[in-house]
Amino acid sequence: MEVPFLSFSAQNQLVAEESKNVFAKFFDSQFYVSGKMTHDFEHDYAKYNQVKYAVGISNGLDALHISLRVLGIGPGDEVIVPSNTYIATALAVEMAGAKVVFAEPDVLTYNISPSSIEKAITKKTKAIMPVHLYGQACEMDKIMEIANANNLFVIEDNAQAHSATFNGKMTGSFGHVNATSFYPTKNIGAYGEAGAITTNSEELAIACKVWRNYGSEKRYYNMEKGYNNRIDELQAGLLSVKLKYIEKWTKQRQEIALQYLKNLKGIENLILPEIAEKSTHVYHLFVVRTLERRDELQSYLENNGVKTVIHYPIPPHLQKAYEPNGFKKGDFPLAEELAKSSLSLPLYPGLQPAQVDYVSDQLIKFFK
Repeated sequence: MEVPFLSFSAQNQLVAEESKNVFAKFFDSQFYVSGKMTHDFEHDYAKYNQVKYAVGISNGLDALHISLRVLGIGPGDEVIVPSNTYIATALAVEMAGAKVVFAEPDVLTYNISPSSIEKAITKKTKAIMPVHLYGQACEMDKIMEIANANNLFVIEDNAQAHSATFNGKMTGSFGHVNATSFYPTKNIGAYGEAGAITTNSEELAIACKVWRNYGSEKRYYNMEKGYNNRIDELQAGLLSVKLKYIEKWTKQRQEIALQYLKNLKGIENLILPEIAEKSTHVYHLFVVRTLERRDELQSYLENNGVKTVIHYPIPPHLQKAYEPNGFKKGDFPLAEELAKSSLSLPLYPGLQPAQVDYVSDQLIKFFK
């Protein structure tokens, strides 16, 4: 049996007719930038994400960057981010001119550890940027307590956790401003690049719209030295279609994860994902770990028709791009351990129970 790591076939089939209708409306409207489709998606996504405002942005990295800029974060400031995140989180901080400060994750949930955040705070710290990694909500009550006690901003990176909750509240609704990505592989994915910022502050929402549009609120009048970071009008329309199915797709993801967890329970030397109290997991990725045999396991699965991916093989502080920052091997041992041991198994809407059983059987055979 061949099991791809990711397939869009089932999702595309479900939304095909509606998506084609959206393109026809877009084509006929002759309004191709920041039109009704953008406005409607921003309204619908804000409502879904339990916030007052959503601002469509060109992609997730730009959403993180603008979130920092509207909070006035720049040179001389420090921002705490997870040591095991995708590099975009750290890049956004550097784009704003601030300093990246890494904090280690919880070894069981892989999300940034509140105790590590507290240890990383200095007089220069201005913000915490928690990442709801792989689809599980961070422990936001503790993170918000730390932020409030130290007068810090919180910017959630919600790119992997659409629909996840902590204590019944949506991720992307806790922080002062929060950024997300709609890259095609995400739980709500565009057909190209797209992102958004969510907030409950009208002032910050207006500022985000100014920064994304050349620093201009009124055409030809520029309040800031801004950027061209608007969401694509067509992508906004297509995302509005997909937003209607996110609950259905999230349920499918969780059912597939439960099947994996049941099948793989008790395998010696295989570490399965765990969920923190009050957190939900929407399984953007289903990540297992084996401390010494990860690469061997990946090769075995590949040879038996199962595609897997490593998220992420090199932590940000050891990337060549960060050599000038002076980081070295051993600085963040938990992030380095996760990079050596983690392997993402196939999980997506449309993955069939028989395929999940086949993948599971291959893992059982490998460890036996």
